[in-house]
Amino acid sequence: MKRSKKICILLISIILALIFISPFYIVLVNSFKTQKGIFSDVISLPKDSFTLENYKEAFEELNFIKSFTNSILITVVSVVVIIFFSSMAAWMLVRTKSKISTFIFLMFSASMLVPFQAVMLPLVRIMGKAGLLNPGGLIFMYLGFGTSLSVILYHGFIKSIPKEIEEAAVIDGCNKFQIFYLIVFPILKPITVTVAILNSMWIWNDFLLPQLVINRPEWQTIPLKMFYFFGQYSKRWDLALAGLVISIIPIVIFYLIMQKHIIQGIMNGSVK
Repeated sequence: MKRSKKICILLISIILALIFISPFYIVLVNSFKTQKGIFSDVISLPKDSFTLENYKEAFEELNFIKSFTNSILITVVSVVVIIFFSSMAAWMLVRTKSKISTFIFLMFSASMLVPFQAVMLPLVRIMGKAGLLNPGGLIFMYLGFGTSLSVILYHGFIKSIPKEIEEAAVIDGCNKFQIFYLIVFPILKPITVTVAILNSMWIWNDFLLPQLVINRPEWQTIPLKMFYFFGQYSKRWDLALAGLVISIIPIVIFYLIMQKHIIQGIMNGSVK
């Protein structure tokens, strides 16, 4: 009975895995086919219709180097700024025992319940009046939207750090900045990696906020570039699929390299 149950679970798992993998398979396989090859047979591997010209043309039309540079710059700067402010904020909230610190932490938690669509239009209007509809303004908005979850993760981790370590540093003559950056922040490495990964994947793949904020072609990120690319080549599935593969390769590689740190960091932040 137990063996048959395990076999059923295994079969269901295999079926679900095939269902989830099938879209990626279709996209990857058809990106190497000509337009005629795609319409003749979507499922089969490329044989007579195999070509690499799709990738070459899509790479040029996407202006991939420029859009990739924009995405890297915005993502890296945003993540660094989020880590810098959220780690300090969480540390002060944990070490400052007062009603005000409790209230501020609750506000960070409550802000995660506010949907982006509710603040989207007034936010863009205010940022437009401030002259921040540019990559700098986009980074500033990512700081606002990304800080809440980051503070919560850091808050849970910092509670596990003995306060005596910081008290010993005070006796040695360290000020608050030295205590945090020389003593506390190195201990936060596991959760910092998790915060960096989660925010990197979210910011890299984000489409809606860049679409509202970025109004110049030379500032466009990869998701935004792909949106206009698909609009331009909606009937050229060979180019569209090749462009899609090119756009997802960097974040897939990043995720495969760093995936073990995600589970480890979340467990450290929640359990501790």
